[in-house]
Amino acid sequence: MSADTVCVIPALNAESTVEMVVTSVRRAVPDIVVIGVDDGSTDHTRSVLHRVCNQTIAFDRNRGKGAALRAAFAVAQASGAQTLLTIDADGQHDPSFAPHLLAQLASADLVIGVRQTNTSTVPPQRRFANWLSTAVTQAVIKRPVRDSQSGFRAMRTTVIDAVQARGDRYEFETDFLVRASRAGYTIAEVPIPTIYGPPSHFREIRDTWRVARILWSHRAAVFR
Repeated sequence: MSADTVCVIPALNAESTVEMVVTSVRRAVPDIVVIGVDDGSTDHTRSVLHRVCNQTIAFDRNRGKGAALRAAFAVAQASGAQTLLTIDADGQHDPSFAPHLLAQLASADLVIGVRQTNTSTVPPQRRFANWLSTAVTQAVIKRPVRDSQSGFRAMRTTVIDAVQARGDRYEFETDFLVRASRAGYTIAEVPIPTIYGPPSHFREIRDTWRVARILWSHRAAVFR
């Protein structure tokens, strides 16, 4: 497996949506290599990934989104990829915006697809959880970030080489963002549509607490 750009798709019980995501990503970025990660699914997600992805990583039990991303990042690095795209498997990101995120890498190291979470389609508890984690993330990294929890991202693989983020679940993406920013990497944002379909695997209390613990570990930066 070799390509300049690799797309990583962590998936948990996403048999009804992940094929559409892969197909749409390939339509938007024709030469992209897709790595799917089955995070211990109990449905037919793994067989779908084997069929539609260039490479599949399979966990026998659920280990979390962070663990899935970390495993796929290692494979992408080993392949010699220069740029990397991450997108969720549940269809809540529009893959047609992938070229817009990748294009911003001409002037940035990490690009975040920013959802419009103030719409009525997003449950109030998700809006609050995202607002809280984003507000605290901004305080830690001391720069504007409008959607710290977005899983639709593009980045140079040099960032992955340098950033060793902690956490095995949703807190991994927040810690990655904080560490990348504090290491001096530039961050850009691209507005993307808000698509709210199947329920997210994010649990507002449990996962927000995990994110909060990660941010608290960086608390010294807030008071500098």
